[in-house]
Amino acid sequence: MSDTSNYYGDVVNVNDGEKVIGINHGSVVYNDGTAQDPELQAAVTDLTRLLNDLRPVLTPDQAQIVENALPALTPDRAALRERGMVLASISQIAATVGEVGRPVVEALGRLFALLG
Repeated sequence: MSDTSNYYGDVVNVNDGEKVIGINHGSVVYNDGTAQDPELQAAVTDLTRLLNDLRPVLTPDQAQIVENALPALTPDRAALRERGMVLASISQIAATVGEVGRPVVEALGRLFALLG
């Protein structure tokens, strides 16, 4: 009989570890000492939710653009400023679908105001 080990799920062996935190199955947050802006976080969260609600009424091409843009929506001012073209594309799509896209346009307006 052989020594066979069957592992189902996470297996972690720590021998003489130092500063071991464990397994994080969520997102990893790096805190560099700067406080997060809760208003910016709320604006990004709101925009993401609205975009997910809008996707069923979009054309396949529009939905793909939105799908590709979602990972770019982070509560990081510098990153969002660099991704201005992504935000402009989302704004243009939301404007073309009419009244149903208006909440997204308004959410983008709030986000642009926060970015300055």
